[in-house]
Amino acid sequence: MPGDHHKGADGVQRHVLILFRHRRPPQSLFQLNHRQKRTIHRKIRYLSRPCCNAPLSVTQRKGKSISQGAGMKFLIASFDGLRPDLISKELTPNIARVQELGVTLARHHTVYPSETRAAFPSLVTGAAPVRHGMVGNKFVDRKSTPERYIDTSDAVLLDRLNKESGGGLMTAPTLGELLAASDKSLAVLATNTPGTTRLFHHKAEDFGHIRLSGHFPEACTPEDALAQIETEFGKLPPAAAQGEPDYSGQEWITSVFLDYVWPRLSPDVAILSYGEPDTTSHFHGTGSATTREIIAYCDAQFGRVLEWWEAEGRSAGVQLMLASDHGHITAHTRVSVMDDLRAAGFAPGRAPDPDVDVVVVPGQVGALYLRDRSVDQVSRLGEAMMDQPWCGPIFTAPRNEVEGIAPGSFASSLVLCDHDRAPDVYFAFRADDGLDQFGLGGGTFYDNDRTAGLGVHGGLHAKELAAVGIVAGAHFRGDGSVSAIPSGICDLAPTILHGLGLAVPSTMTGRVLREVFAGATQNNSEPHVETEEFEAGLGSFRQTLQRNVIDGTVYLAGGTASNATATRKLPAAE
Repeated sequence: MPGDHHKGADGVQRHVLILFRHRRPPQSLFQLNHRQKRTIHRKIRYLSRPCCNAPLSVTQRKGKSISQGAGMKFLIASFDGLRPDLISKELTPNIARVQELGVTLARHHTVYPSETRAAFPSLVTGAAPVRHGMVGNKFVDRKSTPERYIDTSDAVLLDRLNKESGGGLMTAPTLGELLAASDKSLAVLATNTPGTTRLFHHKAEDFGHIRLSGHFPEACTPEDALAQIETEFGKLPPAAAQGEPDYSGQEWITSVFLDYVWPRLSPDVAILSYGEPDTTSHFHGTGSATTREIIAYCDAQFGRVLEWWEAEGRSAGVQLMLASDHGHITAHTRVSVMDDLRAAGFAPGRAPDPDVDVVVVPGQVGALYLRDRSVDQVSRLGEAMMDQPWCGPIFTAPRNEVEGIAPGSFASSLVLCDHDRAPDVYFAFRADDGLDQFGLGGGTFYDNDRTAGLGVHGGLHAKELAAVGIVAGAHFRGDGSVSAIPSGICDLAPTILHGLGLAVPSTMTGRVLREVFAGATQNNSEPHVETEEFEAGLGSFRQTLQRNVIDGTVYLAGGTASNATATRKLPAAE
C-alpha cells in the first residue's frame, strides 16, 4: 500500500497511516459470481489527532420495536471452532441440507479476539467486546485488590465475579435478560467448558430459565430440572479425557433438547452448542481424520434436530440459525513470548506479582498487562514486540481514531476492544496463508507446549475470523442462496429480537440482517458496503488491518504484519 514516511522528534522513522475506503455500488451481492464489480475509490490520509475516547464506528441506536408474526421462535445450533470451508455434503450432509433450505452467509465473521469466551458473549449481547467486557478467554482483573488473573472457563468463578460486581460480569445486556424482560425465555444446552456454558446465559438463575451443560453440574440450572432430567436420561456423562473427542456430551444435549426442553418448555429462543470440533482440532489438527470424525458426529446429532425441525419445528414457527464462534489455522513455529520479553529487559510473569512488571496472559491471543501503565512503558513494550519476528498486528489504547498510544500500533478501538478490562497491549501472532499437512490454508507462530501442526485461533487471519453463518425458516429466504454481504456473530441477537418484535437496544453493535429476510429484494434490503484498509508502522515494522462497514456496523476481515529487519532471527520451523 502506498504511504508516506516521516521522522518523529525522536528521530525514529514512522509510517504515516493511510486509509482506503471503497463504497460498493447498490448492485446485487447476494449471489456470488465472478463478474467484475465497479467500485468508487476514496483515499483519506490520517495524521495525528487528539485522542478520541469513543470507539470508532460503533453507533448509538435507539431501540425500535417492529412487530413480527406471532409464535415465532429461534433455535441457534453452534459448532465450536468449525471452519466454514469444512462444510460439505460428504462430511456434513445435515448442515449442507440447511444451506439448501435457507441462506448461507458467505462473509460471516467473528470478533477479535477470535476466542470462544469473547465470541459467544458477542453472540448473546449482539455486541463487540468493547461493550460486553469479556476481552478474552483469560484476563487480568484490575479492579480487584490485589489484581488477579481470571480464567473464564471456570463457571463457579464467573458466578462469584458476577455477584461481587452486583451483576456486572457482562457490561452489556444479554439475550436472556432482554427476553426475560418481555416474559420470554432462553434455554441453553452446551458441551463447551462450564464457563462458556454459563456465559451463554449467566443470569439464568434469576429468571428460572434452563441452562444445561452436557458434563458439568456446576453450570446447570435449575437444580430440580437437572435432577428430573438425570432421572429420565441418565447422569451427566463425564467429560472426555483431555485431547480426546467428546462424543457422549453431544448426544446427551441433543436428546435432552428433543425429548425434554422443546416438548415441555418450548422456549422462545434455544441455544444448542456443540463444543466440538474445537477441542479435537487443538489436539489432533484441524483437518485430521480424528477431527473430521467428530465433525461428522456432531453433524449427525444435529441431523436428529433437523429431522425434528422439518417434521415439526418449522411448522411451529422455529427459525434456524447455524453458527460457529471462530475458525482455526495451524500452528507451525513455536516461540516463547516470556523469554523474548525477558531478553528485552522486562520481568514477565503469568499472573500479577510484585516481581512481575508485565503479565503475559497465556494463549494464542497476545494480551500483555503492565504494572506501570504510562505511555512511555506501553511504547517501550510495543517497540520490543514489534522487533520480534513472530509479532503480528498490535494494538494499544487509542491516541486517535487509528493510532494507538504506542508508536506504530493501531488503536484498540479499531477492533472494538478498548474495554476497561483490555490489556495494555493486544497482539496477534504473525500468520500466513501457507497450507498445512491436511491441505488447509492458514498458519501461524504459537506459544504453548503442544507440537506443531495443531489447530489454534485467537488472531486476525481470515480463516480465524471466518465463522459459520446459515439461516433457514419462514422468516428467511428459502432459496438456497448465498449472501456475499458481510455479516457477523454480533448480528444474530438483533435479528432474533427483531423477529420476536422486541426492541434492539443501543448497546448492540450488530445489525438486523434484513437482506436475508423472506421477501427481501435488492432494491429494498441490500445495504451499502464500505471496505476499509489501515496501515501503521514503526521503523521496518508494518501492519495492515482490513474492515468492512455497513451503516456503522464493523466487520473485521483480517490483519497482517511484517518486519524484514527484525533483530532476532528464528530457527527453522519445527
